[in-house]
Amino acid sequence: MSTLSDLLAEHTGLSGTAADHLQLVVAEWQLLSDLSFADFLMWVPIGPSEAPEDRFLCVAQARPTTAPTAHPEDVVGSEVTQDDHPQLRRAALEGRICREEDPRWHLGVPVRRETIPVKLGEEIVAVLSRDTNLAVPRVPSPLEISYLGSAADLCQMVADGTFPTPEPAPDVHTSPRVGDGLIRLDNSGTVVFASPNALSAYHRMGHAADLVGAQLAPLTRSLLNDPFDADEVSQRVRRAMGGEPSMRIEAEARGATVLFRALPLRPRGQSAGALVLVRDVTEVKRRDRALMSKDATIREIHHRVKNNLQTVAALLRLQSRRTGNNEARLALDESVRRVTSIALVHETLSMSVDERVDLDDVVDRVIPMMSDVAVAETGVKVSRGGKFGVVSAELATPLVMVLTELVQNAFEHAFPEGQGGEVVVQAERSARWLDVVISDDGRGLPKGFSLERAERLGLQIVRTLVESELRGSLSLRGRGHQRGTEAVLRVPLKYRR
Repeated sequence: MSTLSDLLAEHTGLSGTAADHLQLVVAEWQLLSDLSFADFLMWVPIGPSEAPEDRFLCVAQARPTTAPTAHPEDVVGSEVTQDDHPQLRRAALEGRICREEDPRWHLGVPVRRETIPVKLGEEIVAVLSRDTNLAVPRVPSPLEISYLGSAADLCQMVADGTFPTPEPAPDVHTSPRVGDGLIRLDNSGTVVFASPNALSAYHRMGHAADLVGAQLAPLTRSLLNDPFDADEVSQRVRRAMGGEPSMRIEAEARGATVLFRALPLRPRGQSAGALVLVRDVTEVKRRDRALMSKDATIREIHHRVKNNLQTVAALLRLQSRRTGNNEARLALDESVRRVTSIALVHETLSMSVDERVDLDDVVDRVIPMMSDVAVAETGVKVSRGGKFGVVSAELATPLVMVLTELVQNAFEHAFPEGQGGEVVVQAERSARWLDVVISDDGRGLPKGFSLERAERLGLQIVRTLVESELRGSLSLRGRGHQRGTEAVLRVPLKYRR
C-alpha cells in the first residue's frame, strides 16, 4: 500500500509545505477520531485543472478506538466523484464544515457524513470526511457530550487552519490518547469534565477528591514531587489557556509517573478553554526499568565472557610458545584464533542494547588479524566486499566461526608454499538470505574432493556449524574458467531455534 507521501506526490501538485501540514494532521487525527466516535478519511482533489474538485482521492484513513468503525474495509486509494460525495466539493469550495442531513447506508450500516476543510494559510489543501457509524445507539452522557464538544472545537480549528500547529511536533508514539485520560478546562482553567481514567491518574498522584471545579494548574503543581516538573507542568497548562500547544511532559508524584499534554481550544479564534490529556505510565516505567536492568546484566555477562575467553586465548598462546612439537603448536594457534573470534562477538554484544551484532564490524576486525599473519607467512592478502549487516546474537557466533575457518582454510591449502595470492570475502544480503562467497585464486580443489568426506578439523567444524546452528548450506567449487576455489555459504536470516 502506498504511503501518504507517495499518494500526494503521484496524484497532486501540492507543495512540500502543504504535504508536511497533511502529515501533521494525520499525526494528530487519532485524537479527533476518538473524540468524535467516528472514522476520519482524508481526501485530496485530483480532477482536471479546470475543475479539480470534481474527483477526490482518499490518501489516509483513521478508525476510532472509542466506537465501532464505519469503514471496516480499507478506503485508502479509492476515488469518488462530486456526485458520490457532494459535501467534499462544498467543503473545498466554501471552506467550511458541511454536514449531511440524512444518514447514508454503507455496507448495510447507517453512516452520517460530515466534511471538514483542511486549511493552510489561505488555501484549502484537503478535505476530511468524518463518518459516524449510527448502527449502535448512543445514550448521551457527560463523557460523550464533552468528547463531542471538544471534537467540534478541534475540527473547527482544522477548518480555521490553526490545528495542528507545526511547532512543537507531536510525539505520536508516547503522547497520551483520549482513552488514557481527558480533562476539559474552561476559560478560567477550571475543570469542567474529567474522564474516569483521568480521575484515576490524579487519585494515583494523591488527589482524593473530584477534579470538577478545581483549578487544574495549581492543583497539579501541588501534587508533583520535583519542583521543576511542577512548575513546568503548571506553566504548560497556563500557556495552553493562552493558545500555545505543548508536547508531552512526564512527571512523578507519590511513586506514580504520569504523562501530560495540554492543547488549546480556540475555534474561530475565540478561546474555549483547553484539553489536558493524561496517562498513568507507572507500570510501563517499572517494566522499562526492569528491562533496562536486565539488559545491563546481559551486557555485563557478555563482557565477562569476553574477558574469560581472552584469558583462555592468552593461556593457549603461552602454552604454544612453550611447546616444542610443531604440530601441537599449530593446533594451539588455531585454537587461539577460534577463541579470539568468539571473544570479538561477545565484545560486540557487551555494547549492544538489543542482542544484535553488526557483523561488518566484527568481520572487519577478524580479517585484518588473520591477514597480517597470512601476509607475513605466505604472502596471501585478503579483502572484503558487500555488506553483512546486523544479525541476531544466536547467528553471530557460528557465522563468525564459519567465516574465519573458511578464510583460514584458503590461507593454508589454496596456495603452494612460497606463492602469494588473494582471498576475497564477498557478502550479499536480501530480506531472507545472507549469501557469502569466499574465493581465492589458488590452485583449486584436489581431484575427487568431497566436502562431506573431508577430514580436516576446520572443515568439519564448518560443516557442523552450518548444518546444526545456522540451518544453512555450504558448497566448495571451482571458479569455472578462472583459477581457484569458491566457498559458497547461504544462511536464512529468519530462522529461529
